[in-house]
Amino acid sequence: MHTKTGKVKVEKLVCVADGGKIVNEKAAANQMSGAAVGGIGMALMEEQVADARLGGLVGNDLAGYHFAVNADAPIIEVAFIGKPDVNINPTGAKGLGEVGIIGVAAAISNAIYNATGKRLRDLPITPDKILDLA
Repeated sequence: MHTKTGKVKVEKLVCVADGGKIVNEKAAANQMSGAAVGGIGMALMEEQVADARLGGLVGNDLAGYHFAVNADAPIIEVAFIGKPDVNINPTGAKGLGEVGIIGVAAAISNAIYNATGKRLRDLPITPDKILDLA
């Protein structure tokens, strides 16, 4: 976190999941890292604002909607528990889906708390909110 601008940059992220028996490790790791980048977007960028007076959305198109892209992605380490769950199906595999997004926003929020001593509870955590902590 830059103390003068309030900009937060995630430099490294570790994502661990229990996907049962991993059938295709590379595809599963790609799914997890993509979901983790989505969590970064949730924590630091993505926001849809409603106009309180008219009830409509401000910027109701995707042209101005900010979400995490490749340039925002840090080094992401992905690991799997690797314990097959034969109670779910004979192969022991579980679905991963977007499970990599879980906990990312909370982890980033906690890192900001550890750096500033102030707890931010509303997402996204934007530079202006960080600078208001001072």
